[in-house]
Amino acid sequence: MAALLKAETELWPVDKLILAYFGFAAILLLIWWTTIPDAPWLLGAHVAAATLLAWELWHPNRTSWAFRHWYPVIYVAFCYKEMALLVPGIHPHPADQWLADIDYAIWHAHPTVWLERIYSAALTEYLQIVYTLFVPAVLWVAWLLWRKRRFTEFQYYAFLIALGYLVSYIGYLIVPARGPRFLLKHLQHAPLQGLWLFQTMQGNLDRLESTAYDCFPSGHTELTILAWWGARKVRNSLSWPYFAYTLSIIFATVYLRYHYTIDVLAGAAVAGVLLVAAPPLYRNLQGKRGLQVGRS
Repeated sequence: MAALLKAETELWPVDKLILAYFGFAAILLLIWWTTIPDAPWLLGAHVAAATLLAWELWHPNRTSWAFRHWYPVIYVAFCYKEMALLVPGIHPHPADQWLADIDYAIWHAHPTVWLERIYSAALTEYLQIVYTLFVPAVLWVAWLLWRKRRFTEFQYYAFLIALGYLVSYIGYLIVPARGPRFLLKHLQHAPLQGLWLFQTMQGNLDRLESTAYDCFPSGHTELTILAWWGARKVRNSLSWPYFAYTLSIIFATVYLRYHYTIDVLAGAAVAGVLLVAAPPLYRNLQGKRGLQVGRS
């Protein structure tokens, strides 16, 4: 496969997208240099990651084929982790109360508190499993395309998912919020309880997400909708399980007190916009080599 990349020394659309985001993040780090913790280390990490990409691009080797296709998983994950440092340094005043007020104006109640009337340990366990499987569910579509050697479609799906994640990170910077399980904790009448794995799954997610301001828009909603679209491209029969999973995770985001409903609506709206805007953007980034991808 490395030999195939010897003629593939141009930037792919996903490369351009990630490098553009790195440039955006670098500007933020320089502007808020004194208020962002570990700004020098973060800037250095961006430079190192971009340098590694350039090396794999211009010096094809035995690792290049797999790296060029799968590196966005690692790079996008790094961009998520740095939100815990960027958001407080750039926007120190969370927007949780504003989001909660919007929810209350819509429903005349706080949805996470209202949902207490249907709580059950079994439902909580199921929804926490659904929520925890979010990243594997998104990546599973990519793996199926890879296994089928449908590399053109894989590259577009990787671009779409990376775009979805990075757009949501910009939302976190503009509207930073930690979620109703923190803001509205004093209004809840009882903590969530599952059956067997709930506490372990929730604790592991908390450690992975650190002090995240990752509510608006709901990335779980947005990316799951995009994965549902991708599953349909793999094969039509796969779209039905993903449709059921999408409905479950949307409900889980509010039931488990991770998100306000306005976050969910925003995530669904962003997904809809990206499904329309991503194909022409992808073709434009490919330039003369643009492919007819991303269409129904």
